[in-house]
Amino acid sequence: MRYRELGRTGLTVSEIGYGAWGLGQGAWVGADDDSGVRALHRALDLGVNFIDTARAYDRSERVVGRALRELPGGGDGVYVATKVGPKVPVSLAPSGLDPMEAFPGSHIRESLETSLRELGRDHVDLLQLHTWEDEWTGRGDWLETVDALKQEGKIRFFGISVKDHQPENVLTVLRTGVLDAVQVIYNVFEQSPSDALLPACAEHSLGVIGRVALDEGALTGMIRTGDTFPEGDWRNWYFRDDRPAQVEQRVDAILADLGIGVDQLPSTALRFALAGQAVSTVIVGMRSLTNVERNAAVAEAPPLTGEELALLAKHRWQKNFYS
Repeated sequence: MRYRELGRTGLTVSEIGYGAWGLGQGAWVGADDDSGVRALHRALDLGVNFIDTARAYDRSERVVGRALRELPGGGDGVYVATKVGPKVPVSLAPSGLDPMEAFPGSHIRESLETSLRELGRDHVDLLQLHTWEDEWTGRGDWLETVDALKQEGKIRFFGISVKDHQPENVLTVLRTGVLDAVQVIYNVFEQSPSDALLPACAEHSLGVIGRVALDEGALTGMIRTGDTFPEGDWRNWYFRDDRPAQVEQRVDAILADLGIGVDQLPSTALRFALAGQAVSTVIVGMRSLTNVERNAAVAEAPPLTGEELALLAKHRWQKNFYS
């Protein structure tokens, strides 16, 4: 495993991080606590030292907590990030909400206390807001609460997980200096963070956590025309209608351009995300031992060449399957 600095935090994190949404057993069908613990343990054995979870991920924090407690030392040396969701629903479109409705300080504190109980820890290394609207900058009492939680030792660092496909919707607050890290969708298809957000993070020495590097499975090459998922699995909605066919066409074009087989696509996609300016770690959902080992093996692969990156840059695709 290779490691990078998480911005100016002083934390040295694994290039491949563990995205723990799938451990929650809510939106993703087919997992259970025991298999999740085994997968997470294997990832840590292979050098992963950064785990990203959230209050909204059903059982995820509980599974992460169990996995860490079962390790010698209770998972010392493993960095845990979690997220506090808004108190009321926040749409992808501008909501018009006041930050005191979405993220009042009392709600942030209550959510964190619940997370700490579920995780079985006395602090988290990174607390993130699970959505953001840049017009909230300088308003509400969320920042005072964050500062107080830092002083109390309950969180070490603070960040924001940016709204899906809206990487510029954090630039105002970013420039105030109150953030330590930003989490954003960044992959071969979704390259817009490289326009303004990633350069701004580099300028302000912020850590960047890349999420959805495999586009919920689209960039594994395994999504083909007519594919469906188990009943209750949210991917039936994400890949609904003719979307699998669209993905198949786009993926085949990537494979043809690079002259690679489909088995090489996941590694290529992860290395593309890791090549992004200021990217510190790329969090990947890994519920099976096979996927853990495949993704961790990226550490053994060389970085993509300039020619490969230039070819992949042509496959930028403005889409939003979350809508």
